Amino acid sequence: MGKTKKVGPTGKYGARFGSTLRKRTRLILEKMKGDSRCPKCLTKGTTHRISTGIWHCKKCDARFTGGAYYIETPRGAESFRISKRRQRELEAIEE
Repeated sequence: MGKTKKVGPTGKYGARFGSTLRKRTRLILEKMKGDSRCPKCLTKGTTHRISTGIWHCKKCDARFTGGAYYIETPRGAESFRISKRRQRELEAIEE
């Protein structure tokens, strides 16, 4: 179970599977296992993946959905921005 500076968490695979696949896996694992903020309480480092697309915050005990490997996907972030913008526009019209 070697883990070196260059290969990171994929050091356990040794010389198997090819360097390109190990590099891709490294990027995914580092982002998935890294510290990320809970969208509800904004605490860093308390979220963990329960299963594919389901995440859990240990501090506020919130469960929420996200990407398979990342808490927030680019498409999800875009949808959130659009919905917030539409909400602001509707509030401006009502005033």
